[in-house]
Amino acid sequence: MDLTSDRPATRTELRCVRLLLRAGSAAELLGVVLTEGPIWITGEGSALYLLDSDGMLRLAASHGLPEWAHERYGLVDPASDLPAALALRRRETVLLSPEQTRTDYPNTNVGRGTGLVALAVLPLIVDGDAIGALALALAHRGTVPRRDIDTLETLAEACAHRLSHLIDHVQAAAPVPEGIRPSPQPVDPQLLSLAVRAAGAGAFERDLVTGETTWDARAYQLVGLAPPERGTATAPDLSRVVHPEDLPDLQAGIAEALAAGGPYRLSYRVVRADGTVARVDESGEVMLDIHNRPVRIAGLLTGRDHTERPERPDGADRAGQADRGGQADRGGRSAPGDAEPAVAGARTALLLALTRALSRAVTVREVTTALTDIARPALGAASVVLDLIDEGRLLPVSPAVYGGPYRNELNRLHELSSGVMEHALARATPLFSEPGGRGGGSPLTPAAWAVLPLVASGRQVGSCLITFATERVFGREDRTMYSAFAGILAQSLERARLYDIHHHRASELQRAMLPRSLPRLPGIASAARYLPSTEGMQIGGDWYDLLRLPDGRVGLVIGDVQGHNAEATAVMGQLRSGLRAYATDGNDAAATLTRTSRLLAELDTDLFATCLYLTLDPLTGELSGARAGHPPPVRISDGKASEIELPGGPPLGVEPGSGYPLAAGLLEEGETVLAYTDGLVEVRDEDYDESLARMLGGLELWARQTGETRGGPDAALERLADLLTLNVTERNSRPDDVAVLLLHRLTVGVRD
Repeated sequence: MDLTSDRPATRTELRCVRLLLRAGSAAELLGVVLTEGPIWITGEGSALYLLDSDGMLRLAASHGLPEWAHERYGLVDPASDLPAALALRRRETVLLSPEQTRTDYPNTNVGRGTGLVALAVLPLIVDGDAIGALALALAHRGTVPRRDIDTLETLAEACAHRLSHLIDHVQAAAPVPEGIRPSPQPVDPQLLSLAVRAAGAGAFERDLVTGETTWDARAYQLVGLAPPERGTATAPDLSRVVHPEDLPDLQAGIAEALAAGGPYRLSYRVVRADGTVARVDESGEVMLDIHNRPVRIAGLLTGRDHTERPERPDGADRAGQADRGGQADRGGRSAPGDAEPAVAGARTALLLALTRALSRAVTVREVTTALTDIARPALGAASVVLDLIDEGRLLPVSPAVYGGPYRNELNRLHELSSGVMEHALARATPLFSEPGGRGGGSPLTPAAWAVLPLVASGRQVGSCLITFATERVFGREDRTMYSAFAGILAQSLERARLYDIHHHRASELQRAMLPRSLPRLPGIASAARYLPSTEGMQIGGDWYDLLRLPDGRVGLVIGDVQGHNAEATAVMGQLRSGLRAYATDGNDAAATLTRTSRLLAELDTDLFATCLYLTLDPLTGELSGARAGHPPPVRISDGKASEIELPGGPPLGVEPGSGYPLAAGLLEEGETVLAYTDGLVEVRDEDYDESLARMLGGLELWARQTGETRGGPDAALERLADLLTLNVTERNSRPDDVAVLLLHRLTVGVRD
């Protein structure tokens, strides 16, 4: 097929361009390209550079770059030979392979894990003026097709025009050297503050890793508190300012926003210091990290023009004072009959939001992630410690704040709390503590805490400690809600643990069916890889084998049983054993597949399988083989890669009475054969032939550069196997498992 032919833009690409033209910053532009662009833009190691007022390329946004890369390549001289500078000077796309990045930019791993083409660097040019460069990591295995380069250049052009628009609206045009435009200068913080203040809004930021929230002066004023003397300050706990009847609704809204990510809007009442009640609208955005975990929220608070009647004219403490035992407040708060249904409904909404978040978790790790990322911020907790029963003992699952500054303190908190967590589980009764002012605000001295025993279907699952950095009162309804949440969490953990157990057993079965290592056979070098599917039980029926045959020949087997479950794995094991027996009895490749097909038809299963079987004489290079519905093998030699013409028959088990044609050929010394299952090249929303052509191009690139590989053919094959499978691991999902088997015929000088 002609990879240079033009094609119309796909709907996904058009959507990406539309979103790029609406972006409000360099970081947002890069994020749109990575999330909405073609799936073969992997993201890791991508960056966006802008020309600053001094004519230097300055790193404006990045994704997946290590800290040393920020330090070393944060500022690039346009006159240098770095890729961003070359792309800008040449006014053309610069492509770099992993081998180039390793050679030209030592002590880096920029190229690893992105296939056989690591980086595409595109100039950002508007009306002949250069404004920066865009560097994107790719998943291509070889030379990038012209159509993909066109797509990249279209996205880069959209980025350039949007950046140009943003530059023009941030600062006035000024004389600059010909061909160079200044990058957007940081907006004066005082100017931003004035703009936010003019809109009557207060700014806030929540660090979901550390649990800290900061407000500016206007946000303090909106809730009736004294503003900080200057800048921003740590915000008060939500339970101290939000109306008690609205707090559960607010927590439910936060839980939904954290689960979904992106922009959100909430509305709730706050109780001011003078007792008046005001309505506040909160508009923010939940920002996700590269693993799609919420790490930060930023946004604005705006107040309504009216306030409600005073709730407590005396200004008494109303922090966290929800109705206790159905008793009405003294200061004129609504009667229990009016407030309780609304509060109960809000708490139900919070529980439903937390239940939805936990229901999406499949493994124990995912449940703990949901507990950390969604439940903890929604409940306003400072930290969470989770223990599970393992062989009669409570053992910690994970610290609550991942990557935060309090990891050591949290480990210490677990040690200090283990006794009370065991006590609560033994009594099957939640424990609540309200030490109030005695808390010091650190993880080791919480102002309040709750210990929840986790029991599912009468069986002890574990124990959960939830701590709070500020004073908190646990009313009767609060305790009921936390007890209900403990039951939901226990059920989720029990379900997830059963899944983990079944998956572990299935994975052990899968590993037992595959060879632990490839035999070292004279005259050849070999390498193999296996990757399970990331969907379902994450197991499958792919297998490979390397056989020592009579008369010194070598057998290469690779196959794929239909399905991704334990049955497929069991059938795969039976086929592997049967085929090995037929092959070692001296049958040729065609007869071996015919007998294996009959074996599968006689098994009590509806599954079928594809298979490729090759035999090689390492001394003469004589190669023969047959295939049953399987992708043809690939020959790699002299800088070229092409499929070996090998007539095929139906998959195994489909027509047990039919035979398979036997083909013969020659594998020269120094040539390599690649056998693989279709999961290696199949990508959703991409044409199979195009994916195959990309892989063949990558293999050609590898073949041209294998002479530079140290360690001989074995090291070269291992490196190639890594490149092929690392590319697969970077996909967002892997619906099919992957098996790869490489066989290289050694030259006379390096034979065993």
